[in-house]
Amino acid sequence: MKQKLSLLFIAVIAFVSAFSQGTVKEKQVIKSQILNKDVHFSIYLPGDYTKSERAYPVTYLLHGYGDADDGWIQFGEINRLADEAIATGKIPPMIIVTPDGFQSFYINSGDGKTKYEDFFVKE
Repeated sequence: MKQKLSLLFIAVIAFVSAFSQGTVKEKQVIKSQILNKDVHFSIYLPGDYTKSERAYPVTYLLHGYGDADDGWIQFGEINRLADEAIATGKIPPMIIVTPDGFQSFYINSGDGKTKYEDFFVKE
């Protein structure tokens, strides 16, 4: 009986996930005047994003030192994890943005040459 229920649960999750998969747009670009260069970001949009007029919460996932904006998508599979968590009701549908932090640690540098925090907050 437990096996049948487990299989049914997996089938329901697979069915729901198949119809509510989010969209990923990798290597999008914002032109930063503060940093004086293009900054790449990747974005996950929940499956109902194009059909709904609701407001979505936004989560910013910051990559580790030496990685790039698409690391969470390529290696962390955050889109698959988000799809599953949304489908099971563990998290609400949300937008997930993964900006490229270069090697800035997402803060302004001590010497004032790189103002990543200013870029992130103001632009």
